[in-house]
Amino acid sequence: MCAKQLAKVYNPKEVEQRLYDEWMEKGYFHAKIDKNKKPFTIVIPPPNITGQLHMGHALDNMMQDAIIRTKRMQGYCALWLPGTDHASIATEVKIVDKLREEGTSKEALGREKFLERAWQWKEQYGGRIVEQLKKLGSSCDWARERFTMDEGCNRAVNEFFVRLYNKGLIYKGDRIINWCPECETALSDAEVEYVEEASHLWYIRYPAEDGGEGIVVATTRPETMLGDTAVAVNPGDKRYQHLIGKNVILPIMNRPIPVIADDYVDASFGTGAVKITPAHDPNDFEVGERHNLPVIRVMDDRGVINENGGKYAGVSREDARAQIVDELKQLGLLVKIEDHNHNVGHCYRCDTTVEPLVSKQWFVSMKSLAEPAIEAVKSGDIKLVPKRCESIYFNWMENIRDWCISRQLWWGHRIPAYYCADCGEMIVSVTAPEKCRCGSANLSQDEDVLDTWFSSGLWPFSTLGWPDKTPDLEYFYPTNVLVTGYDILFFWVARMIMSGLECMGEKPFEYVCIHGLVRDAQGRKMSKSLGNGIDPLELIEEYGADALRFSLAAGVRIGGDLRFSTDKVLAARNFANKIWNAARFVLMNTGDTVLPIDENRLDIADKWMLSRLADMTEDITSLIDKFELGLAAQKLHDFLWSELCDWYIGMAKPRLTGEDEADKQTAISMLNHALVVTMKLLHPFMPFITEEIYQSLPGTEGSIMVSPWPVPGKRYETEEKMMGNVMEVIRGIRNIRAEMNVPAGKTVPVRILAAPEAKADYEMCAKYIERLGMASSVEFIEDKSAVPEKAVSVIGVGAEAFMALGDLIDIEKELARLDAEVARLENEVKRVEGKLNNPGFIAKAPEKVVQDERAKLAKYTEMLDAVRRRRAELSK
Repeated sequence: MCAKQLAKVYNPKEVEQRLYDEWMEKGYFHAKIDKNKKPFTIVIPPPNITGQLHMGHALDNMMQDAIIRTKRMQGYCALWLPGTDHASIATEVKIVDKLREEGTSKEALGREKFLERAWQWKEQYGGRIVEQLKKLGSSCDWARERFTMDEGCNRAVNEFFVRLYNKGLIYKGDRIINWCPECETALSDAEVEYVEEASHLWYIRYPAEDGGEGIVVATTRPETMLGDTAVAVNPGDKRYQHLIGKNVILPIMNRPIPVIADDYVDASFGTGAVKITPAHDPNDFEVGERHNLPVIRVMDDRGVINENGGKYAGVSREDARAQIVDELKQLGLLVKIEDHNHNVGHCYRCDTTVEPLVSKQWFVSMKSLAEPAIEAVKSGDIKLVPKRCESIYFNWMENIRDWCISRQLWWGHRIPAYYCADCGEMIVSVTAPEKCRCGSANLSQDEDVLDTWFSSGLWPFSTLGWPDKTPDLEYFYPTNVLVTGYDILFFWVARMIMSGLECMGEKPFEYVCIHGLVRDAQGRKMSKSLGNGIDPLELIEEYGADALRFSLAAGVRIGGDLRFSTDKVLAARNFANKIWNAARFVLMNTGDTVLPIDENRLDIADKWMLSRLADMTEDITSLIDKFELGLAAQKLHDFLWSELCDWYIGMAKPRLTGEDEADKQTAISMLNHALVVTMKLLHPFMPFITEEIYQSLPGTEGSIMVSPWPVPGKRYETEEKMMGNVMEVIRGIRNIRAEMNVPAGKTVPVRILAAPEAKADYEMCAKYIERLGMASSVEFIEDKSAVPEKAVSVIGVGAEAFMALGDLIDIEKELARLDAEVARLENEVKRVEGKLNNPGFIAKAPEKVVQDERAKLAKYTEMLDAVRRRRAELSK
């Protein structure tokens, strides 16, 4: 391929869409089954069709894309399978809100018409996030895109439901569940988010049935007392032995309820006596089952007191609490109120306080499913990265409760259970039965739909064709790695492991790479209420996808949260510009062809660069394999910015303008080789700019994304070590010049006293010391008698470099400047000390302001000491 010149300025808008269209057109993202290649599979965590690309999506998909691009270049048949999630609750809420705006409701529309609207909404908005993922550069196999409610996924869901039902692992029953009064649906335990809230403990007296004092209970929920069916105490609590087995009177409702003994009660909490409301508390429900207590539900699905609540029927749960507390005060039964902080469950979608209540729902019995899933991680068959997440996983799985899978919604996978209106039989079937065993065709399907996570839990294999034995399923399953946030470890990851082992008899993936949340620069979670959200699409529009991707990659730490700011994107854009300018420089000095590298023509700098390229190739490959993308990105940044652009190109410049044509061609070949290797290593993180540069370089063919991944080349350890020593000396010279404010264009003589065994090496590198150390000349001396009287030195390995002080600066002028700087810093120290010695300032100023002033004092004191030392040195 002939070299082509790059534009003066890199313009992502001109490059990115053009290249993405080219990749799509040529089918580079498509994974075609090839039995001669090893497969490598990633399934995308399907974003909700209600979603719009946010920073979490950008991080998650950048990581997946970086891994899949690497594996594609390494010769794997690499499949990144995309798709979207129907998101039952979130989507239904959106459509219901839209209907409300139109002055109607889903009930008025009816189920069939509502679902038509839902599918229309999905067609209109469901593909939006897919197009946004493409803007990020995601190299998904879009020909295989799936949807959790497409025909194939629906069949898989029904098959899985029937399989579990026939094994006795799915059942329908009255159990305590989490209920959202706003969404009016059941929630699984994983869908409840707990928030610590300031509340109270109300101490209420329940009088004895025989007229005695009775017992005082402490509760955080006085409104549920209307459904109390017992008071419980610990069997070992001597205070209440005389009451066990007797009745007390439930205030307001005036019905007798028993005092029971149960080990569940913590004798040290409150009064050691608790009210038992089996219909509205999961622990109370279990106590009620042990003691065969009645279950009285006192709230409806909207969180309003029902007919079982007596005079409070029709009152909201919030108002009922206040009114009941007032009535208890009037009755003289409210003993006291204490402040109390406790965790309160909220709906993960709408943030409404969740109401535990008894309801007839569908459940999955989880214990037998969880056991092999626990063993798969314990044995190392499935590896969580980082490993510390395993303890969280085990804690949840070993204490797992039965999973409530039914939802009182219309949008979703409808439960495949059918009821005969004539004989009452229930039929569970993958397909709708035509008639009941009794012969009746009067069948109706269960009204509820399944929890969204029931279908997305099948994602790694339903998307590949299960329950059919398809070629894709045979070749690409199990998948290799799942990349996801820790926030859905239980929602999704654990359920995929359980369903994969149950349905396929094999793990769904080998690795789970877990990342954290994208937070703002102050470490706060991004949210609408804080106004600190950042739109990734706006960043792509302004800075380009590569800049956004690299800013995320450089900050990611496995298992940890990422602090993000637009400054990081700006820095990444500057990095892109640095690479672009380096490539332009190389291409301006390159013809249409580049000669192969002749090892006999390599000088020490070339061998150093080849060694460093070998090191980088090995390091980056290893880090990506370990999912340490942040470390890999940072290493690439440092290498490209410093070692390639600043050092090696700086060393090559005089060779490109020299008279030795063979040396010039060697430098050109080396620069071209270094760019090819580094563009390939950088490609997973910055696919667009690397492709544009790669296709501009002579000798390259086709697209970088299907070119072979670099392998470590020959190392020249002696030359690499020696060049490192020379670079340290040059850095020392540069540091001295910077400290002394030597003008950038001023060159001065450098004298080097080298040890006999190192002299030849330093002499070989003299031209680099001269050019990069801004030396007018480099002279090698035999002993220190040749060192100027007033000189500064740089001590290196096997050598010491000297520069005459008078050559660097005008000593008298520098002394005057330092005197002025001493005076300025003394004034700053005095000013800050005055503030900090003022009791009024310390007492009234905010703590942060005081800390800032103390930091200033430390800084100014340190600067003052340094300037005084510098002046003393010059005065010698």
